[in-house]
Amino acid sequence: MSRKEEIERKTEALLGPIAEKNEVRIYDVEYVKEAGEWYLRAYIDRDGGVDINKCVDVSHALSDALDEHDFIEDAYTLEVSSPGLGRQLKKDRHFEYSLGQDVDVKLYKPIDKVKEFTGNLKAYDADTVTVMIGDKEQVFNRKEISSIRLTLDF
Repeated sequence: MSRKEEIERKTEALLGPIAEKNEVRIYDVEYVKEAGEWYLRAYIDRDGGVDINKCVDVSHALSDALDEHDFIEDAYTLEVSSPGLGRQLKKDRHFEYSLGQDVDVKLYKPIDKVKEFTGNLKAYDADTVTVMIGDKEQVFNRKEISSIRLTLDF
């Protein structure tokens, strides 16, 4: 496990009880370097969405827990937010939360000269994602998907 993955795992473990207390679920945790700066991002969600006050409450509690456990050597910025409307689906729990919703699928290589598909997420497993496109089920190999995210429908 890389240092980055270890930080994400430990942060998620600290965030678990905080999320439960605040009646939200953890959508994702990521530790990334952008423009020479480290960011620790926690994405939280709940049915009906989260508001800024909920993000602030979780941020304060998580910041205190991170200070107490002090396992990140780098200077970093902590951000707590909603995953947003067009959230990317990366982990099995993201797919689970999104079953029955419309998704945009982008592939590394085209299928019949098409690299982008939009349809309703029907199923997933460790190796595949099934999307209903019109009246036809399309099964994609997860290794062939460059990104999959919820469709923004305005």
